[in-house]
Amino acid sequence: MTIRPPAGVSTPALVVDADILERNIARMADRARTLGFALRPHAKTHKSPRLAEYQIRAGATGLSVATIGEAEIFADAGVEDLFIAYPLWVDEGKARRLRSLAERVALSVGVDSVEGAAQLGRAMSGAARPLWVLIEIDSGHHRTGVAPDRAAAVARAATDAGLLVRGVFTFPGHGYGPEARESAARDEERTLGEAARAIEGIGLTAPVISGGSTPTAGAARAGVVNELRPGVYVFNDATQVALGSCTVQDVALAAAATVVSVPAPDRFVLDAGSKILSTDTSPHAPGHGLLPELPGAVVTSLSEHHAVVTLAPGTPPPRPGTLLAVVPNHVCTAVNLADELLVTRGGAVVDRWPVTARGANS
Repeated sequence: MTIRPPAGVSTPALVVDADILERNIARMADRARTLGFALRPHAKTHKSPRLAEYQIRAGATGLSVATIGEAEIFADAGVEDLFIAYPLWVDEGKARRLRSLAERVALSVGVDSVEGAAQLGRAMSGAARPLWVLIEIDSGHHRTGVAPDRAAAVARAATDAGLLVRGVFTFPGHGYGPEARESAARDEERTLGEAARAIEGIGLTAPVISGGSTPTAGAARAGVVNELRPGVYVFNDATQVALGSCTVQDVALAAAATVVSVPAPDRFVLDAGSKILSTDTSPHAPGHGLLPELPGAVVTSLSEHHAVVTLAPGTPPPRPGTLLAVVPNHVCTAVNLADELLVTRGGAVVDRWPVTARGANS
C-alpha cells in the first residue's frame, strides 16, 4: 500500500497515513530493542508532540531536538528526557532558558570545543541542577564535532566548567549515499569507540555512545554504539527511497496536490509549490519530489505555488482536477512549512495534528 490523498481534501496539504506511520515507528523500536540500543528519535523531523507520544509509547527513552525552542515545546508537552543534539553557543537569553529547562526535565546538550564547554559552564553558573553534556565527534561527515583524539580535552574542559559529561555522540551524515550506509555505520562505531576510550583514559566515563541516522540505523550492529537517534524514519521521504533505506510502501507522508493545468501533452502543473514541498533537492533523487502513482514522472521545477511535472515518454497526462500524492525530497523541511498534518486511515481524514514546534529555530 502506498500513501494516497484522501478524497475531498483541500489542496495543497501534508497528509500522513497513520497505519504506515505506526508500522515505521514499531519497526525501528523493535530493531533497537532487539539489538540492545536505547532509541532517542530526533523530533526535528515531525515537530509534533502528538507524534512524540507514539514514539515514547513504543519504547523511546526520550527525544533528540535541534534547538532550545524545540526542547521547550516538547517539555511543555510532558516529555521528560531531552537531548539538544547541537553544539550550542549560549548567550544570556539562551542561558536563562537552559537553566529553566534543566529544572523541569532531564536535559543534555551537545558540545564540541573547549571554548564551547567553558561558555556553557558560565551560562549554567548558579543553576539549580548541573547540566549533562555529550561531546560531539566527527565520524566522517565533516560538519561539527571533534576528532576522537580531541574528545578528552573537551570532556576535561566541560568537567572543569561544572558540567557533567554523559557520553559522546555523532551524526553520520556521510551515510547519505546508496553505497555509503554500511561504511558510515562502521566509521561511527570506530570514532565513537575511540572517543569514549579517550575520555575514560582521563578518569571520566562515557556511558552514552550515541549515533544512528535513518540511513545508518539499518546498518547498526550491537557492540560499541548503545543509542540511536534517527528522525526521518517516522515518515520517510524521496531521498530515503532513493538510498534504499525504505520502499515507497514505507512512506507515511506526502503532499496532497491537485492538477491545475495541463499546458502540454508531456507536462502538467500541481498546486503544491516550494511553500509546501520546500526547495530541497537531493543528489540521489531526480527533481523536487516523487510521484508514486506516475513512474518516471519528474517534478522538474518549483515556484511558490506551482510544481511543474514532466511525464515519462508515452505516459498520458492526468486530467485537470486529479488528486496526486507528491513525496518530498526532504520531509523535515516540508513539515516545517505546514501548520498541521492531516492524519488518515483507510483513505479518510481522522485527525489533524498541529506542527507545534514549527519555526522553533532558536
